[in-house]
Amino acid sequence: MTHLWVRAEQRPNEERVGLTPEGAAALIKAGLRVTVEKSSVRAIPLEGYVAAGCEIAAENSWPEAPADAIIFGLKELPEDGTPLTHRHIMFGHAYKGQPAGRVLLQRFKAGGGTLYDLEYLVNEEGRRVAAFGYWAGYAGAAVSLKCWAAQQRGGIAGPVRKAASKDALLAELGAELAGLSRPRAIIIGALGRVGTGAADLCAAMGVAVTKWDMAETASGGPFPEVLEHEIFLNCILARPGCPVFVPASAKTDPRKLTVIGDIACDPTSDFSPIKVYDRATDWEAPALRVHDDPPLDVTAIDNLPSLMPVESSQDYAAQLLPSLLTLTDLNAGVWGRAKAEFDRHVAGV
Repeated sequence: MTHLWVRAEQRPNEERVGLTPEGAAALIKAGLRVTVEKSSVRAIPLEGYVAAGCEIAAENSWPEAPADAIIFGLKELPEDGTPLTHRHIMFGHAYKGQPAGRVLLQRFKAGGGTLYDLEYLVNEEGRRVAAFGYWAGYAGAAVSLKCWAAQQRGGIAGPVRKAASKDALLAELGAELAGLSRPRAIIIGALGRVGTGAADLCAAMGVAVTKWDMAETASGGPFPEVLEHEIFLNCILARPGCPVFVPASAKTDPRKLTVIGDIACDPTSDFSPIKVYDRATDWEAPALRVHDDPPLDVTAIDNLPSLMPVESSQDYAAQLLPSLLTLTDLNAGVWGRAKAEFDRHVAGV
């Protein structure tokens, strides 16, 4: 019997989960065994999983899970260097040249485990079957506007916290923008899920948006138009051949640009299109000031959907459930393709 083990998230400020109680009930009905760890932070209460018929395990007990269990989480595992013996479903961030990704692959190689990277669960056309993109874009645009509002008042953005709902986030942001004229934003990747979420947030706050996608960036740059907007929202994942949208020289070039929201957030990738910063930001310090006069702040938080954990979890889990229902055959479909991607990359470490 296929056994899916839903682990508790161990990263700070991570309350999302990739399986709802309704989804767990559907898996159990389909003949899968589902274990859910207790969690002190998960946005969806444990009671629903109990009612769905899930087995319950202690928080963070996945290392002792049965050898045949498939461990399912979202964000990274503790970086303790231990070999990984299980099959894991998670966002590994391991295939784009990231230093930490190479270490993760070495742990899988040492333990004989397998990574089914959620970013590489794709259909026959190569499109991801599930993504948090919309809510990442929505929250990323909100944080970028917070950074801009703080600049207008002579400061730098302070800590951000989860919102109880979308309406609560909009109300909070509206209060921060009160009395300020609105900036102009440019979104690259505007036709995708991330860009759509970012554009919707901007529209809700009365921010005019220039929408660019592949056609507008096909020339390969440079793109002076980016510097002519107050806010740039990058919604394009780093990959080979990606143009540079913001060169290192942008710090001192003439510009109206004062806030970069790198919603795709892959600063350590060799293919990052934004060359003015080299590390992610976080909830406690969402803005990284890379130049002082005029100011240029970068915000690059890699778990943005967690600012709205219930809505983003429900949306993502609904997208992913059809693939989870096929876990009984790991050699075919999305799982077979993800395994082939893992095999290709782990062979090189």
